[in-house]
Parts: sequence; structure tokens; C-alpha cells
Amino acid sequence: MSVLVTKEAPDFISSAILADGSIVEDFQLSKFKGKKIVLFFYPLDFTFVCPSEILAHHRRMKAFQEKNTILIGVSIDSKHTHNAWRNTKVNDGGIGSINFPLVSDMSHSIMSSYGIVHPEGTALRGSFLIDENFIVRHQVVNDHPLGRNVDEMLRMVDALDFHTENGEVCPAGWNKGDDGMHENANSVAEYLSKNISNL
Repeated sequence: MSVLVTKEAPDFISSAILADGSIVEDFQLSKFKGKKIVLFFYPLDFTFVCPSEILAHHRRMKAFQEKNTILIGVSIDSKHTHNAWRNTKVNDGGIGSINFPLVSDMSHSIMSSYGIVHPEGTALRGSFLIDENFIVRHQVVNDHPLGRNVDEMLRMVDALDFHTENGEVCPAGWNKGDDGMHENANSVAEYLSKNISNL
């Protein structure tokens, strides 16, 4: 697996089904440069952990939008399978009309460029936070049985915004509204003296 943090996000053009249900053949990641992007991969449509993750992202879409962040899902399924999954009710194992795009990676080139190919040929559960300059700032990768925590990605978006706006760094367990620290010894000492019991 490659570590992409601090590097430019690998761009791609592929077919996708959009939030409004339309299908496009030329969905390009770099068209969203200037906004933050959460790009997440999952193994397959019509499986088990995957719909819970898709719906967890869907239910937090407003929170991501308020943070000027785009959500994009990717798997190796075709655009037609994505469409069928969207048109299957949640109670029947589908995802319904989710409000973000699902990209098709049938050639496996996208997941390969992000370094998250599972030995069986599907994608690992990789999530990538890409900043406005198209640089990867955070990534996390889970094996198939381990569903990811979408709230943790929201926390990382907050942390990135805090650092960008204030120039301060975010200590362990930082949440929006918490103190940060400057990158010098005095600031670290001051922070630790106040917060050591909460770490």
C-alpha cells in the first residue's frame, strides 16, 4: 500500500452515477479542485458492510456540505450496477437515492493509483481527505470486515480547517472548539499543563 499523504491526489476520469441519478462517462476528480474532497473506496455493491457505510456518508452529507467538502464513493462495479443498487430499497439491501456520486472503477486503475487493492481484486475500505489544492492530507484504510467511522472523517475535516485558518496544530483527541497549540516548546508545555488529564 502506498502512502499518499502530502502528495497530489491521483486524478481520474471514469463513468459515474450522480446524486440526481444521471449517468456520466467523464466524471473527473480534479474538476472539484478548490473544494475539499472526501474520496472513499468500498469493495462491492450489494454486499454487507458496504451499504451501512454508504448510508452513513449519506446521512452526514449536510455536515460535509457545511464544511465545503465533496463526497465521492468508488468501487469496481459498473455504472449499471451502481444504478441498480440506488434503485433498490434500503429494506431490500439497497441504498436508495443517495446524495453523492458513485464512480465506476471497472478497470481497477483508480484503486491501483491509490494503492488500496485487496488480494481478491476489490478495493480495501480506503478514505482520503484531499484539500483545496488537491493534496492528500489524511488517509485511512480498513480491511473488508472493518467498517469505517464517518464521524472521524468529519473530525479530520474540522482539524484541517482549524490548522488552515489558525496555523495551529491539533493535539490528540482534538475536536472542534478545543484548544490547539503552536509548534514551539512553550505552547506545548502550556497545552499539556492544562489538558494532560484529558488525554
